[in-house]
Amino acid sequence: MSRTPVLTGQVIGQAHYATRAVLERELATMGITFAQSVALNAVAAEGGAVERGALVQRMTGALKVDESAVGTTLAELTDAGLLRALPAGGSGLALTDVGRARQGRIADALAGITARLYADIPAAEMEVAGRVLTLLKQRADAELAMA
Repeated sequence: MSRTPVLTGQVIGQAHYATRAVLERELATMGITFAQSVALNAVAAEGGAVERGALVQRMTGALKVDESAVGTTLAELTDAGLLRALPAGGSGLALTDVGRARQGRIADALAGITARLYADIPAAEMEVAGRVLTLLKQRADAELAMA
């Protein structure tokens, strides 16, 4: 008989990596990396344009990577014609029409994955899991900030 696992970092990590692998499989069909999808989603969440520094800060915080890695990702998206500088050569970044369409495909893929993987999980359990995971992230971020 299988016992219900207790919530641990290992269980959280396994769920994260399994879910991310499903997403990355979908992203690969679009020619997009996970980090690129995070950037496109972040710009879309700001209405399609964002100040570069704010985007770098958001991505370094979310992905726990350094600024140079984010810079590489943003350069890849700009070179691919998915983002453009605002104003030309300025510090803002905006989705191009192609970038907006690609981000829409990413959002659709993510919605489908979420619907499949989260299907039939009771709302009350999702709320508890959300609270626990948010608290764990806050605590981990606090520890990282102390270093």
